[in-house]
Amino acid sequence: MDTDQLIRSLAADNVHRAPRVGAVLTMALLVAAPLSILIFATFLGVRPDVMSAMRNPFFDMKFAVTLSLAIPAIIVSLHLSRPEALLRGWGWLLLLPVGLLAVAIGSEAMMAPAMPMTMRLMGKNSRVCLLAIPAMSLPLLAGALFGLRHGAPSRPALAGALAGLVAAGLAATLYASHCTDDSPLFVATWYTIATAVVTAIGAAVGSKVLRY
Repeated sequence: MDTDQLIRSLAADNVHRAPRVGAVLTMALLVAAPLSILIFATFLGVRPDVMSAMRNPFFDMKFAVTLSLAIPAIIVSLHLSRPEALLRGWGWLLLLPVGLLAVAIGSEAMMAPAMPMTMRLMGKNSRVCLLAIPAMSLPLLAGALFGLRHGAPSRPALAGALAGLVAAGLAATLYASHCTDDSPLFVATWYTIATAVVTAIGAAVGSKVLRY
């Protein structure tokens, strides 16, 4: 069987394969989530002023940004789990958090600043952010890679990178409830760097474990 015939055969089986990949990915993430939550509960915990923080729109914005990364990344990763699938026409979904951050940064810039821009950018928790998000992402990344192994992605490194985005987005959602730095500038800088680290790990591991 040549390559083109193999791809057509796999594509013909896609009706049965796609729901299975989605189900396995969902179960794998549900199994991995308690490990990430345990890391969060043991070393971080919810910020003590969370009730008053919920009245700050920039606090709520953090969850909108992280979930707008995780959910589209799940959708795109499932799409790319098919051998004939292309990123074209789907990549724009991954720009949703970028758009939200741009709006939030613009909104903050129009307000009277409570602190200088440098302080808002650096915050108080940059080091914790860079450690916590990748640490909480690792169980979720393992789960996402396990789920996607039940598909047949033709670009395993890209699929692994998307698994990293899924894991980082979910882990960052957890971390956001601990982080006392609510400025969109902080989120755009440090959450992004932490996410990039996890994405790179996902691409490197995915290039090996998602190859078929």
